[in-house]
Amino acid sequence: MIPFNKPYCSGREMSYMAEVCHSMTMSGNGDYTKLCHGFFEKRYGFKKCLLCTSGTDALEMCAMLCELKPGDEVIVPSYTFVSSAIAFLREGAYVRFADSGKENPNITADIIRPLINEKTRAICVVHYAGVACDMDAIMQLAAEHNLIVVEDAAHSIDAYYKERPLGSIGHLSAFSFHETKNISCGEGGMIAINDERFIRRAEILWEKGTNRAEFYRGMVNKYGWCDMGSSFLPSELNAAFLWAQLEQIEDIQSKRLHIWNAYDKGLRGQTLADGIKVMPELPEYATNNAHMYYLLCPSLAVRTRFMNYLKNNGVQTTFHYLPLHSSTYYNDKHDGRVLAECDRYGETLVRLPLFYELTDEETEKIIKLIKKYK
Repeated sequence: MIPFNKPYCSGREMSYMAEVCHSMTMSGNGDYTKLCHGFFEKRYGFKKCLLCTSGTDALEMCAMLCELKPGDEVIVPSYTFVSSAIAFLREGAYVRFADSGKENPNITADIIRPLINEKTRAICVVHYAGVACDMDAIMQLAAEHNLIVVEDAAHSIDAYYKERPLGSIGHLSAFSFHETKNISCGEGGMIAINDERFIRRAEILWEKGTNRAEFYRGMVNKYGWCDMGSSFLPSELNAAFLWAQLEQIEDIQSKRLHIWNAYDKGLRGQTLADGIKVMPELPEYATNNAHMYYLLCPSLAVRTRFMNYLKNNGVQTTFHYLPLHSSTYYNDKHDGRVLAECDRYGETLVRLPLFYELTDEETEKIIKLIKKYK
């Protein structure tokens, strides 16, 4: 069976983690954490980066920094992972779900605009599959209404919008290093702060509500509890694993793009059975970070039949999200709007295997099987 995903190891992870085991700092914010922070800040121009235990924790930090109050509203895509919404719900906000666009699952300024009212405080955008939302239009809209923009960049490492790295455009952003992501440490994440007014408080939240980071830099002569917060920073073991991946980011991205391009060359423009379509559409302002390759089926029934066909022929595929507005938890809280495009993606999207060790032969097998499907 060709799996949907297989976590990649560069070969240096164990030696770096062994080094941590023999060091004096295993709990976090040690040398490897600082190496990772420096890498992201230098390569992508983020003003401040802080590793987190997950992308979910990074989003929760973003939500805390928004200083939401009961009754405040946050606009969030419905076609996304639950963490995009939970982070704001935990802060007492009402989440107003936005529909997706027709060309891809991203939200747009035109979709967001009618959802803004006097209670709106923030917009959370998700760059689905690492494909950028139209950030100029969204940032302009946010500026008109004095709203904070949070980029959920969980899929978006090494992806760009008009030569600007995703995660560097909004006021705050969150990345994921889960094992299914291009760059991974098993479980991990990162908050990137691009607006200087949030930097000091972000460090305090990150350090369990204390100003310990300032103490270690010699800025204060003692530290204490001065805000809310949590234990957001990861173990130094996770940071060491992540650093081994970051050292190989060019190789990892090159291989993933090779696989993505093989799929696209083999499938785009082909007439596939049952009306299945090749879907990854790249707007002219977006680059491709090869996070995902997916197809769209015309119905849930076709998707089920197609996925079973591939499984029976030794290929594991998967769908993605149940739109959050129709979830068991939230459907009685949703305002009743029909989000047709979200529902369409939820019922018809199929993700193909894409991971570093997927061979050319395996990729060709998958392409041939898709073409033979009847």
